[in-house]
Amino acid sequence: MKTTIKCNCGQRVLAKDVMQTGYYLRLIGPSFVYVKFRCSRCKKLGEQFVKQEDWEEGILHDIQSEIKPEEKPRFEKMGRIDIHECIDAHFELEKMDNLREILEAIEEARK
Repeated sequence: MKTTIKCNCGQRVLAKDVMQTGYYLRLIGPSFVYVKFRCSRCKKLGEQFVKQEDWEEGILHDIQSEIKPEEKPRFEKMGRIDIHECIDAHFELEKMDNLREILEAIEEARK
């Protein structure tokens, strides 16, 4: 599992949010990478220590999205999926007996 740095508000910290990094070297036990940041969501200052063996440069870079740029506005208009939509989807899937029915339902929803 890839290590991520998150603010207390839950927002993921990216390179643009980082104010300072440094090493906290120890003679006994693991060494750490120190990351000081300002959260892009709540604007609070935060800091986190990441074990040096878990540190990699990709930690501070955004994950590439599978969404095509032309699809993004459509998904943003839909808003977040709420718990009631998840529950409804669960019960709809329970009604279906095989994969063909699920694929047909997906195709119908796209129209």
